[in-house]
Amino acid sequence: MIKIFKPTTAKASPPTTPARMTEQELVAACRRQDRRAQKELYDRYSRAMYTACYRICADFDLANDALQEGFLKVFQKLDTYRGESTIGAWMKVVIVRTALNKLRRHKVTQELPLNYADEEVNWDTTSLDTEYLEKAINQLPDGYRAVFVLIEVEGYKHQEVADMLNITVGTSKSQLFYAKKKLREYLRHYV
Repeated sequence: MIKIFKPTTAKASPPTTPARMTEQELVAACRRQDRRAQKELYDRYSRAMYTACYRICADFDLANDALQEGFLKVFQKLDTYRGESTIGAWMKVVIVRTALNKLRRHKVTQELPLNYADEEVNWDTTSLDTEYLEKAINQLPDGYRAVFVLIEVEGYKHQEVADMLNITVGTSKSQLFYAKKKLREYLRHYV
């Protein structure tokens, strides 16, 4: 019996699936309008982005709208991403700004004078139930809630929040102060 050997040709490795792509590969594929890569980018980041939207909007429908609009903007403006930060950080800025604009269109942010110094609150020292705290935060007026969430939860600085909301740094500090004051009122019976 004679065996015939076929010459082997080097097979190209199959293209990387979006789920296995690095962040840079995923961004490059999304820039090429690869729908599978876009879905993967959405799947990787949508939960965290929705959480940020909901914390700002305090309304499920408004947060969903902001999330969808935000992802559309992300895909439309992906060519402006310069890679100076992670794609997640860049996307968060785009989506948070979209949520803030949604909220602004929904209700006008209230501008307040700066009358008091910013007080530090240590939220770790209480035994607050997370659900109760979230309900209290959602009861805050839109402007207070947006500033509180961006600074205390998301970790932005007053200048960044002022730029995002198109308010002064003083107004950002003032709204944070009043947000904390309102939260203390809401929570004083609980703790």
